[in-house]
Amino acid sequence: MATFRHQLSDRYVSLIQSTLVNKDPCSGKAIHAHIIKFGVHVGVVLMNNLINMYAKTGFLVDARQLFDEMPVKNASSWNTIISAYAKQGRIECARHLFDEMPEPDSVSWTAMTVGYNQIGCFEKAIRMLIDMIWSKVMPTQYTFTIVLASCAAMKSLEIGRKIHSCVVKVGLSSYPSVANSLLNMYAKSGDLLTAQSVFDRMKLKSLSSWNTMISMHMQYKRFDLAIAQFEQMTDRDIVTWNSMISGYNQHGFDIKALDMFSNMQKFPILKPDKFTLASVLSACGNLNDSNSGKQIHGHIVRAEFDLSGAVGNALISMYSKLGCVKIAQKIVQQNQTSNLNIIAFTSLLDGYIKQGDMNPARKIFDSLKNRDVIAWTAMIVGYMQNGFNNEAIDLFRSMIKEGPEPNSYTLAAMLSVSSSLASLEHGKQIHARALKSESAPSISVSNALINMYAKSGNIINARRVFDIISCLKDTVSWTSMVISLAQHGHGKESLDLFEKMLSFDMKPDHITYVGVISACTHMGLVKEGVRYFKLMQEKHGIEPTLSHHACMIDLYGRAGKLQEAYDVIQNMPIEPDVIAWGSLLASSFVHKNMDLAKIAAEKLLLIEPDNSGAYSALANVYSACGNWEDAADIRKLMKVKQVKKDQGFSWVQIRNQVHVFGAEDSVHPERDEIYQNMAEIWKEIKKLGFVPKTEAVLHDLDEEVKEQILMHHSEKLAIVFALMKTPRNSTLRIMKNLRVCKDCHSAIKFISKLVGREIIVRDATRFHHFKNGACSCRDYW
Repeated sequence: MATFRHQLSDRYVSLIQSTLVNKDPCSGKAIHAHIIKFGVHVGVVLMNNLINMYAKTGFLVDARQLFDEMPVKNASSWNTIISAYAKQGRIECARHLFDEMPEPDSVSWTAMTVGYNQIGCFEKAIRMLIDMIWSKVMPTQYTFTIVLASCAAMKSLEIGRKIHSCVVKVGLSSYPSVANSLLNMYAKSGDLLTAQSVFDRMKLKSLSSWNTMISMHMQYKRFDLAIAQFEQMTDRDIVTWNSMISGYNQHGFDIKALDMFSNMQKFPILKPDKFTLASVLSACGNLNDSNSGKQIHGHIVRAEFDLSGAVGNALISMYSKLGCVKIAQKIVQQNQTSNLNIIAFTSLLDGYIKQGDMNPARKIFDSLKNRDVIAWTAMIVGYMQNGFNNEAIDLFRSMIKEGPEPNSYTLAAMLSVSSSLASLEHGKQIHARALKSESAPSISVSNALINMYAKSGNIINARRVFDIISCLKDTVSWTSMVISLAQHGHGKESLDLFEKMLSFDMKPDHITYVGVISACTHMGLVKEGVRYFKLMQEKHGIEPTLSHHACMIDLYGRAGKLQEAYDVIQNMPIEPDVIAWGSLLASSFVHKNMDLAKIAAEKLLLIEPDNSGAYSALANVYSACGNWEDAADIRKLMKVKQVKKDQGFSWVQIRNQVHVFGAEDSVHPERDEIYQNMAEIWKEIKKLGFVPKTEAVLHDLDEEVKEQILMHHSEKLAIVFALMKTPRNSTLRIMKNLRVCKDCHSAIKFISKLVGREIIVRDATRFHHFKNGACSCRDYW
């Protein structure tokens, strides 16, 4: 009778196991019902198989109920239910049972290790191995395989080496699964020599072993070694080809990636998967290769690939890079926008930015379900690059309220917005948030802070940030500070800092030298500027660009050496641009050289026929020399050609509101009070010795009318308004879109003395710090 019961139980065990093989839980439940109905004796083995069947077919609640009802449990009973919980990620339930288990064996310990590894608790997985050894339970090859995978995920080389020693001691290093896990751990942890050593000692090298080595070599740009091993392989799978293709693509060798893909297609048995297609589409986008990209897209359509994942994202990214934003948008519309990854989103965003259309990009951003910090930052940067600074600020505020914590890139972008607006208050708020989030030490944030403070007129704080970052300084940090000091009239400090930069063996770049020569320009140091121009070429091997030549023209021109400035233009190895001729024209105007002004204006108009600055400057030269008829002819010509003169305006920010003023401003709601205060200040500064420079009004008018025009220049109106609206002793910060005129420069010096306040004016070329009747530029600008 006992024999019959065992035979019947074995028969049911066989049937239950077949339902697992056939993935047929309904049949399994039917068998269980049959067992109950006919009162079949259920022993431990049969019960364990029923628990296993329920657990592996997704009915874990039923499995647990059977486990709890078992009168007798063996190690297999415990291990089955523990493993089921662990594999489903319910690690706390698994741990609770594991702690209750009378004597956990190697299977129990390994099941827990697997569970911790699957949910990303790699440290706990490693800890399980340590506790297992302390409990005198021998780890198996499967235990070591999982623990080494955890070390690889953490890139924990030190722990991985200790586990390697343990593997050798217990004699499991020759097992293929363990050897492959060791190889993978060393490869992902960056120990290339030991990885190679493990690979060379492997008696049985699987396809996975070869693929790991190829992937490692490609990751570390050891392309020759990767190709050598690739060619040694007798058998290659799609993973092998993907490692080569994606490796080339990720490191910028996109042509080689496409060549490798072309070679792969010679083997019809190998079908490209989503990883292959994502890499080659990325290569096409980087190379601007629309033909290949469209051919691959055609293959994707014919093969009916799922476009909701990696392939769809790669297509969107590629078409966006190719400038085919409409096609990319169609792919977005055909699939769920919420599945867009950040690469595709930023590529599409970049495409819209280039077209100057941010509305579709914002709609996509708003539709993203899981907007991470990268998505928020990309959208903010998009607004910033397209000039939508207020929208960038609004979005950043929304991010603070409802989004993720800004990272260093977000903060650096917002500091750039503050720089563009010259908004010191906004910049200070971002600085405070950077300090709270510990992002201030980031070099990108530090450099952005230097730039923000400098462009907002606070050169002292810019220098403080520069000094604080000490050893973190890079070329950008030094360059920003050198240029900022020069722009704020601290030419000597700028040059001293540059010499200090050289003494620290920091290599300047072409932008650094633009700042250095500009510092010489604004101080009238012609010899020094020429020396640095030569040093740039002879010591640092930097070929002069258009910007450097323009700086040299400006250097000579401001110093009145107009012939030398003209010689620079004539001897330039590259065609002079608008900036070069514009610089000569401006200098010719200052020094009233009509001949050179004509030449410069004519050349400028050949490049840009509608350049209003050229017409205006030439007319002003004639006017300054008293040649009113020719000046009038130029202005008539401007009307005929419908060339409009650039309108000068100034603005000031008071309590987060920007107030803009034009010359003879007639629309400001407080116009009358501003004009009245300006008239009173005008009288007072004249008493202090101010003499209006009526020659700055380049029209044939009465002196009284000229003086009235000068009194209502935009920067003067902005200053008077700021004096009305700000506390006494506070610094005034005024911005102007054009170069400040001589009369305003002189008047503001006297105003600063009259009111006893510092007035900082940022014009088109530099900063002027007015204090106690003097300017930081020392009247040389």
